[in-house]
Amino acid sequence: MFKRFSKKKEAPEDPKNLINIDKPIKELPASIAIPKEKPLTGEQQKMYDEVLKHFSNPDLKVYTSEKNKSEDDLKPLEEEEKAWLTRECFLRYLRATKWVLKDCIDRITMTLAWRREFGISHLGEEHGDKITADLVAVENESGKQVILGYENDARPILYLKPGRQNTKTSHRQVQHLVFMLERVIDFMPAGQDSLALLIDFKDYPDVPKVPGNSKIPPIGVGKEVLHILQTHYPERLGKALLTNIPWLAWTFLKLIHPFIDPLTREKLVFDEPFVKYVPKNELDSLYGGDLKFKYNHDVYWPALVETAREKRDHYFKRFQSFGGIVGLSEVDLRGTHENLLYPVKSESSTV
Repeated sequence: MFKRFSKKKEAPEDPKNLINIDKPIKELPASIAIPKEKPLTGEQQKMYDEVLKHFSNPDLKVYTSEKNKSEDDLKPLEEEEKAWLTRECFLRYLRATKWVLKDCIDRITMTLAWRREFGISHLGEEHGDKITADLVAVENESGKQVILGYENDARPILYLKPGRQNTKTSHRQVQHLVFMLERVIDFMPAGQDSLALLIDFKDYPDVPKVPGNSKIPPIGVGKEVLHILQTHYPERLGKALLTNIPWLAWTFLKLIHPFIDPLTREKLVFDEPFVKYVPKNELDSLYGGDLKFKYNHDVYWPALVETAREKRDHYFKRFQSFGGIVGLSEVDLRGTHENLLYPVKSESSTV
């Protein structure tokens, strides 16, 4: 089921090549190419058109909760939710449901309800999200989650460091993870809609131990997180690289293995050098890269929040400029920051 590999030693740091950095990398470097999208078959295009037609219905209403459903809780789509319903969003859910039309529509509808209930349906706190940077800031004071750089296929990287856990197990930890996932999505370049996880289970003695603090989450929390990732972020994970895995983590992985989707399992890489998957100038020097990254919460956190907000602002302005309809292409909506210098035609994007 899980096989432990003998770890390969990373190359020692070369001080001459190291790049001091304490903030997120704002843009994808020109040296990394974005993979081309695989064209749809005729049948797939028809199914996509049906999904688009369903969610383009101006009379469509969606529940405000994933579980507690009442006719009184049905509400029309808001503008931010329409901005979330992109062409790529529909295709991700179609692939995740193996191109079963009803399943796809049901899953997207369920996710819309979950996003409302969880507090992230407005694409950022500036538009009304309940999960704010201030709410979860304390969870990241130790730098246990960091967005930094891009891997070989232009996916933005989210580092997860359970050994830097600084708080007791709580729902806020789940809120923090979701907040960071939403921020990674903000950092996705046009044409790439998946992310990379780099998970390091190494223990960090500089982080004070807190009673009730564990770098291995309780099985209940693990199942909740897996449900969120697999149900509400389908096809978002492009690659997950895991290293420094202790026996307890292996035990945890075995426990949650039955709950992991088979397609997700194929994306997991255990104890292999990160430099196989990430350019050195985009990788933390702790893992053989050239980025001499040091987490300073007072520097990194405001920079992350502001950069992500700028990217969302750019995205939403272009959404409005393109007519504010569902099914727009993320390539059109993300574009580049330079696009803001020029007028955008107010017309529908082709799908």
